[in-house]
Amino acid sequence: MHRIDRRLFLNHSALLATTAGMLQNSSRGLTAEEKATAARKGAASDTLRVAVVGVRGRGMDHVQGFAGRHNCKITHICDADSAVIGAATKHITEKQGAAPTFVQDIRKLVSDPNIDIISIATPNHWHALMAIWAMQNGKHVYVEKPVSHNVLEGRRTVEVSRKTGKVCQTGTQSRSTKGMRDAIEFIHSGKIGTVKLARGLCYKLRGSIGKVTGPQNPPKTVNYDLWCGPAPLAPLMRSKLHYDWHWVWDTGNGDLGNQGIHEMDKARWGLNKKTLPNAVASIGGRFGYTDDGQTANTQVIQFDYGDCELVFEVRGLNSESPYPGKKSPKRGPKPQNFVGNVWYGSEGIVVCPSYTGGIAYSKDGEVIKEFGGGGDHYGNFVAAVRAGDSKLLNADIEEGHLSSALCHLGNISHRLGTDIGFDGSKQPFTSAAANDGYEAVVKHLKEHKLDLTTLKYSKGKNLKLEGEKFVGDAKANEQLTREYRKGFELPAV
Repeated sequence: MHRIDRRLFLNHSALLATTAGMLQNSSRGLTAEEKATAARKGAASDTLRVAVVGVRGRGMDHVQGFAGRHNCKITHICDADSAVIGAATKHITEKQGAAPTFVQDIRKLVSDPNIDIISIATPNHWHALMAIWAMQNGKHVYVEKPVSHNVLEGRRTVEVSRKTGKVCQTGTQSRSTKGMRDAIEFIHSGKIGTVKLARGLCYKLRGSIGKVTGPQNPPKTVNYDLWCGPAPLAPLMRSKLHYDWHWVWDTGNGDLGNQGIHEMDKARWGLNKKTLPNAVASIGGRFGYTDDGQTANTQVIQFDYGDCELVFEVRGLNSESPYPGKKSPKRGPKPQNFVGNVWYGSEGIVVCPSYTGGIAYSKDGEVIKEFGGGGDHYGNFVAAVRAGDSKLLNADIEEGHLSSALCHLGNISHRLGTDIGFDGSKQPFTSAAANDGYEAVVKHLKEHKLDLTTLKYSKGKNLKLEGEKFVGDAKANEQLTREYRKGFELPAV
């Protein structure tokens, strides 16, 4: 039986890496029974007509998830940039025998009565508005993570789903994998005792996006007014329009709302929390380069639920990978790209370093159980649509809203923070677990030979919450929503 070195229990990075190595030999795909179930779900006689919005990047996964599968037919694709539709058109034509109709303006799609489902994979600032418009026009919705750009529009999306009765699935696909579902059930059943702490980690190499000296011209193939949508119609102040929008506040939410939302969702899921926390606090900054990015590339956030806490960490700088044998003497350390979660119970821990599995350990370091197996998130969504029952969803819109809101809360604390210098004698958080994260950040930055005597970080505000509003902080409450451009306002329920 596998055992794990006890010192790794105090080093969550190494723990995730070690567990990932063990799982490489134990993970599996769908069982024959699971494949048969998926096939049955896709065998309904009525064809569902799908429109995919945003097809350059993540949207291609949506195209592959629906085209010619589950008796769905992608009839339309939509993107503000007409130059990026080639791959989607080719795949759909090959799978379905005919090319889809291209529509550049989402407003024309939502009013089309011949569409049953709208699947959204646009930049974050468009997610909620498109989902709301679609449901108000009678469409079911699959919307990528995060489901919102701010807290209020996430809650509004939930309300519209409930009022219209339309099925709305969140793109956190780990909720449909057998390995993760089994791991979470194991935690909830008390097999590792009482869980007081969950850690979510998002360590992904994110390089500089460069720095421009003035406004840039968007690609000629882009309807830039439509691309901005509910965000300000501001000059493009970065070298690339696409993808780098993640690191600008008007359109993105940093890596918290990019890769981090997956780990945030799993961390909250394991803690079995269906509300926002009692309090939130963040520390962090954008370190290692000066560029046009605005969001933090290094961050630690503490979410206080009273009876337990969630501590989340983001790192975007390269550092030595904890995976054995990955270091090259000629090229230096390989990128530290690993993400995952650790739940600490009174009788053991569960470590999940992937979307599809993990391992449970006793408090003595002995393997209790291994979890593995994939799933079909699109298949789960289609089954719920056919049944007209949101309760069948593995990732209902409210789950997506709560996890997305945690990301927004962390960023609000960060943005309202005060820049202070690093001081190893000071601990910025109220919990030992979060302060461990801060100390790890200090070590991490020193490894990059950054001068901490001149470097400053944002010590975020300690913000208290009641429900989905902050207590006694008007400035923080202002950031729960945004100003919307005329024609792109957030609809009332």
